[in-house]
Amino acid sequence: MTRPPAAPRPPAAGRGVRLRRTTRADLGWVLAAESDPENRPFVTQWTRQEHEDTMDRPDTRHLIVEAVSDGRAVGYVILAGLAAALRDVELRRIVITDKGRGYGREALRLIKKMALEDLRTRRLWLDVRTNNPRAKQLYEEEGFVVEGTAPDGLIILSIRREDET
Repeated sequence: MTRPPAAPRPPAAGRGVRLRRTTRADLGWVLAAESDPENRPFVTQWTRQEHEDTMDRPDTRHLIVEAVSDGRAVGYVILAGLAAALRDVELRRIVITDKGRGYGREALRLIKKMALEDLRTRRLWLDVRTNNPRAKQLYEEEGFVVEGTAPDGLIILSIRREDET
């Protein structure tokens, strides 16, 4: 039986951000970030327990996005599907609190590298709400293409490993 590749530790850092595992001590900040008025319209509100459950699942990674300059949390990311990472990885959530500084774009690039190069996944996918054109534009600028629309109206985008070569 072939074992799936172990999920690597998150990349140490980009130029402006780094990713690290979320701890339970971070969850108050995570809940505040997703309920912030600038994020709330675009993010399904989860309970602390839902975040804890996600942190405990072996096929998910719950990561904090930190500014390299001062170690301050500026966002968080949830990746799912890591047990079948060679096929597909889902970028389930990316929430950035300090908008307009390039943190989201750089975090997305680190995630793409982690999924497509380190995990060697065939496809990294995500969904975005129709009321979030700013995020959709960023994803498309970073190489994601629209695959379709889900029955609930979410726009499905993906990028494939061969698209990056």
